[in-house]
Amino acid sequence: MSFAENLDSIQQRINAACARADRAPGSVTLLAVSKTHPPEAIRAAVDGGQLLFGENKIQEAKAKIPLCPGKARWQFIGHLQSNKVRDAVELFEMIQGVDSLAIAQEISKRAESAARTMPILLEVNVAGEGSKFGYAPERLRAELLALNALPRMEIHGLMTIPPFAAVPEKARPHFQKLRELKTDCEQILGAPLPHLSMGMSGDFEVAIEEGATLVRLGTALFGARQSRVRHAPE
Repeated sequence: MSFAENLDSIQQRINAACARADRAPGSVTLLAVSKTHPPEAIRAAVDGGQLLFGENKIQEAKAKIPLCPGKARWQFIGHLQSNKVRDAVELFEMIQGVDSLAIAQEISKRAESAARTMPILLEVNVAGEGSKFGYAPERLRAELLALNALPRMEIHGLMTIPPFAAVPEKARPHFQKLRELKTDCEQILGAPLPHLSMGMSGDFEVAIEEGATLVRLGTALFGARQSRVRHAPE
């Protein structure tokens, strides 16, 4: 199938999941995970109507983005190291996966130098997996006000990568926990957080039923990626 055919199929599934949850289809944004896929694939995706893309490696993004259509939009979805923050602020419209106060402070500092305000999502390790990055919920609650006080960074919501499961339904409790944590954070801040970034190619319909506003899909849109190395969320 072509990218446009895959995209149409995915949009139908998104709409059906929204209908089951009594949500408007427009309340869910599809982010195409484009890691390892070349600029030619991005051009085909843009021609097919997809404009929002996610990359998880700064070096790959620096090389790829200038070769892609100018109307493509980019978010960073990987683990961000402090020495890559300046590039991330320059390349992306949003940084997902912020998982420490130190990284958030560096983002605010670099955004100040770039004369911009950086939208971010806070990554939460809801399952407490030792192999994954992300805030523990308790630590996020404790640091949330300090994060929110940073002058050049805006918290737009939360994101998570649940434990891998062959059965999508097994991800539901983790999505529920993130949604509940978002409510807690909104109460602490006294302001709404518009985004929950959760759900990948294998479980995005369950995520939508549990409140996802951003779903990150790679394989379901592009097919098998061109590298066998698994890095970060899709």
